Amino acid sequence: MIVHPIDYRYGTEEMKRIWSEESKIKRMIWVELTLLRVLSEKGYLSFEDYLTAKKNSRKITPERIKEIEAEIKHDVMALVKAISEVAENAGRFVHFGATSNDITDTAIATQLRDSVKILEHKLSKLLRILARKALEHKKTICLGRTHGQPALPTTYGFRFALWASEILRHFERLEELKERLLVGQLSGAVGTQAAYGKEGIEIEEKVMKYLNLKPAIISSQIIPRDIYCEYIEFLANVSTTLEKIALNIRLWQRSETQEVFEKFDVRKQVGSSTMPHKRNPIDSEQICGLARIIRGFVEPQHQSAILWEERDLTNSSAERITLVEATILLDHILTKAIKLIQNLEIDEERARENLERQLGINMSEAVMIALTKKGFSRQEAHEIVRKLAMKAYEEKRHLKDVIIESELMRFFSEEEIEELLKPENYLGTAEERIEKVVETIKRKLNIQDL
Repeated sequence: MIVHPIDYRYGTEEMKRIWSEESKIKRMIWVELTLLRVLSEKGYLSFEDYLTAKKNSRKITPERIKEIEAEIKHDVMALVKAISEVAENAGRFVHFGATSNDITDTAIATQLRDSVKILEHKLSKLLRILARKALEHKKTICLGRTHGQPALPTTYGFRFALWASEILRHFERLEELKERLLVGQLSGAVGTQAAYGKEGIEIEEKVMKYLNLKPAIISSQIIPRDIYCEYIEFLANVSTTLEKIALNIRLWQRSETQEVFEKFDVRKQVGSSTMPHKRNPIDSEQICGLARIIRGFVEPQHQSAILWEERDLTNSSAERITLVEATILLDHILTKAIKLIQNLEIDEERARENLERQLGINMSEAVMIALTKKGFSRQEAHEIVRKLAMKAYEEKRHLKDVIIESELMRFFSEEEIEELLKPENYLGTAEERIEKVVETIKRKLNIQDL
C-alpha cells in the first residue's frame, strides 16, 4: 500500500532513486565491500576472497535482509549477516572493526554527494534562466510596491536580477558546504578506531578514497550532526527563496494586477472543477506549500544533533525522514521553479497600464529630490510634496495637475514637471546593476553566453 505523496505525486525519479530503499542497501553493501577490499590489502584476508565476496554480494536481496532483521531486530547487523552468508572465506571479516554508523553514515555521504550534484546542476540552470530573463526584461518597466502599496517604478529585469543574485549565493553556499558535508567515517564504537590499532587512520583514509569521499577529521560513533543541520538549513534557505519567487508571481497574476502569468495550456488544462474560466497558478502554489514542509525539518534535525555522550539512537529514526524528504522535496520544487520561470508570460502593456493608473502620485520622490536641488531642505521639500500627493489621492487627479496649480510652479516649468513624472526617467542605475549581476553569474559559472 502506497501512503506517502512522495511515492506517487512529488519528487523526480532521479532523486528518488538515490534515496530509495534499494539504493540505500546497495550503498551500505558497497561500503562493507570496500572495507573488505582495504582489509585484504592490509593482509587480513586474500584479495581473491574479497573478489569472491564482491561477486556473491549480487545474490543478496532486500527480502533476505528483512527476514534476518525480523529475527534479530537490528537492520545493519541483518545486512552484515546477509553479506556474510554469501561471502564464503571473507565472511569472517565482514564488518571487521566497524560499527553500524560507520556503514550507514558513509552510505548516506554517497547519497548526499549524488544529490548535491543534481541540486548544483539545477541551481546552475535556474541561474542561467533568471539571468536571461533579467537581460530580456531590463527595460520592461513596472510599478514597484512596498507594503503592497504603489512605490517607485522598477523593471522586471531588475526583479529577475535580484532573484538571480539570491540563487547565486545559494550556489556558492552549496560549493562551500560540500567540503564539510561529503565525509564518511570508519571510527568504531566510540570513535577511537581501537579495533584497528594504529592502522585505523590509514584504513579509514583508504576506504574513503575508494568511495570518493573525505574522512571526517574526528567523529564519535557517528558523524557529528552539525553538518547535517547545515545541509537541512541550506535546503530550507533555498526553499525560502523559491517560495518568495513563487509568491510574487502569484501576486502579479491576481486579477487586480494581471502582469505575470504561469504558462497555461488553454487547449486542455483545467483550472477548476466548477469554474471553467479559471487559470490558477498551481505550480507557484505547490512551490509555496512544499517549501513550508522543507523548512519544518530544520528543528527536528537540530534536535537530532543533541545526543547522549558518544551517541544515542534518537537521531536515527528522525533522519530517515528529514534527510530523505527534505532533499527530494527541494529537488522537486527546484524543478518546478525552473519550468515556471522558463515559461513565464509577462504582459508588458498591462504593467504599463498599472503604472500609469497611479496618476503620477508614485513619482513624488522625484519631485521632492528636484525641489531639494532647487534650494529647499530635504525635510521641507518632503512635506510640501506630501501635501500635494495627498491632495491628488483624495481628488483622484494626476499629480502633475495638482502641482501645476500650486506654488511649486515658481520653481519649475510645466515641461520640467512632466519630465520628472515620467517613470522611465527615474530608474537610476537599474540597468547597470542588472548587467553587473549577469556578468557575475557568467564568471561564476565560467561561461561566455547564457
